[in-house]
Amino acid sequence: MFQQYDVIVVGAGHAGCEAAAAAANMGSKVLLVTMNMQTIAQMSCNPAMGGIAKGQIVREVDALGGYSGIVSDASMIQFRMLNRSKGPAMWSPRTQNDRMLFAIKWREMLEATPNVDFYQDMVKGLLVDGSKVTGVVTGMGHEIRSKAVVLTSGTFLNGVIHIGEKRLGGGRVAERAAEGITEQLVSLGFESDRLKTGTPPRVDARSLDYTKMEEQKGDDEIVGFSYLDTPKPKEQRSCWITYTSSEVHDILKTGFDRSPMYTGRIEGTGPRYCPSIEDKINRFAERDRHQLFVEPEGWNTAEIYVNGFSTSLPEEVQYDALRRVPGFENVRFYRPGYAIEYDYFPPTQLQYSLETKGLQNLYFAGQINGTTGYEEAACQGLMAGINAHLKIRGEAPLVLKRSDAYIGVLIDDLISKGTQEPYRMFTSRAEFRTLLRQDNADLRLTELSYRLGLATEERMQRMLRKRTEVEEIKGYFSQTQLDPAEINPYFEGVGSAALTEKQKLEKIILRPNVGLEAIMESVPKVGEGLSRFQPESREQAEIQVKYQVYIDKERELVQRMSQMESLAIPEHFDYTRIVSLGIEAREKLGRIRPQTLGQASRISGINPSDIQILMVYMGR
Repeated sequence: MFQQYDVIVVGAGHAGCEAAAAAANMGSKVLLVTMNMQTIAQMSCNPAMGGIAKGQIVREVDALGGYSGIVSDASMIQFRMLNRSKGPAMWSPRTQNDRMLFAIKWREMLEATPNVDFYQDMVKGLLVDGSKVTGVVTGMGHEIRSKAVVLTSGTFLNGVIHIGEKRLGGGRVAERAAEGITEQLVSLGFESDRLKTGTPPRVDARSLDYTKMEEQKGDDEIVGFSYLDTPKPKEQRSCWITYTSSEVHDILKTGFDRSPMYTGRIEGTGPRYCPSIEDKINRFAERDRHQLFVEPEGWNTAEIYVNGFSTSLPEEVQYDALRRVPGFENVRFYRPGYAIEYDYFPPTQLQYSLETKGLQNLYFAGQINGTTGYEEAACQGLMAGINAHLKIRGEAPLVLKRSDAYIGVLIDDLISKGTQEPYRMFTSRAEFRTLLRQDNADLRLTELSYRLGLATEERMQRMLRKRTEVEEIKGYFSQTQLDPAEINPYFEGVGSAALTEKQKLEKIILRPNVGLEAIMESVPKVGEGLSRFQPESREQAEIQVKYQVYIDKERELVQRMSQMESLAIPEHFDYTRIVSLGIEAREKLGRIRPQTLGQASRISGINPSDIQILMVYMGR
């Protein structure tokens, strides 16, 4: 019934879908095993992609030939570029999506991908031969052989759902948990632990009074995620903002004694940066209100996601409290919020390729590694799929450095530092964020992806055309001078000092509050000179010129840091013999086994003095 596969991907969430697509598009024969074919690429939590730092990840996935950006654009109902008031290193695209259309589009793209087969069953164990994984065992008793396995189990490993004092087994509401894999891996020497996450109630839009809320419209200009010409919606749906109150908080507090988080029934650690409403009330007791985002779940549904009201309190407490929120006085529930706890494997047990150290040819991606968020899962799945394909063909793995991509930052953080709470990406985690902007992900990663066989010829040509146009535009900036009479009317309008003599356009662009598109509208000569170029090329050239000093400084820092990254530590280096190292340093270095001195320096608890001692011993 089953052939021998190159790669088996277990789980069809965001990580599993990207892993299957990547390995298949590179030429591997892939089997995607899921417990439910109707929930492929399910948006289990909020119906949105991107946001702060997460939008950068989606654009990187797209530049590498992944599908998440294309699917997000095809299913968006609203687009916003966040942080426009800040510098471009902070700009982050975000889409509100049609939940059902998102999943449908993902399944269509996977089914249109040659080399991807599907099978609906639960994987209850792995086939292991010595130190290698050789396939999977399903709940129906099938043994399916493969050369590599990518495990993307999400919240399903021994998942338990909590609603007040009710406790249900499940990996998602109305879906059963997966059992057997954790126990097998622990018996093979893996370390596992528990995490928790939560989701808010879903409510009926027809029961809400939007006149009591603030409208949040999408941007006039829809940029989207993909660097391809994906179709964009002609209209957008609004989101809405409302607020909790002291009265809401008081009602919620009446259920705290029945909240599994406060009674200790949930053992796992929850997400620090996406806390439950109970956590917010407890941690920020000085605040008398919290913001709620009222987000539609699609074009043709009345279902609403109440972002900011994640909870595991009893249903009646959730309901009574929400009815005191402005606009929610007559609210009707589709389903209550709930918390879920699940098994994960601390990611210090992985190599940079996302292959496990304990078993060859086994890869972990997504929430099994302790992350939270669709975007974090998708990029891990992409990298695991790429590296599984490369491994079985005897090729070196693809490892992105911290200076290459947010994806590189995420994976390095997980492997060097580990995580004891659900990991979420932020721009502040990336020390080279001026280089890793959302606008230049194609320039950074497309060529690499093209060499791997992932990026299409169309993507490569688009990137090369953009790179050429950017250089031509920068040349125009350096050659074009403007008279005071041409530019001063514009300066007066934006409150910038008037010119007294001619000045080159490249210097004018350096002024704060001065934008290229506005100059093109105000100065006909500039408008005519640059109108033949694509808007994204003009924006890219403007950013490179405007922030050149900061970009150059970061590149210098990257060069200095790369010296540490090039100092490889032997795989079986014996840290116990370095008695001058502290006990904590010896224990952590021996457990994580960093591959380079640079990675060692980023391990939590490793001091600069420890690194100096290591350098001395390595020199010897």
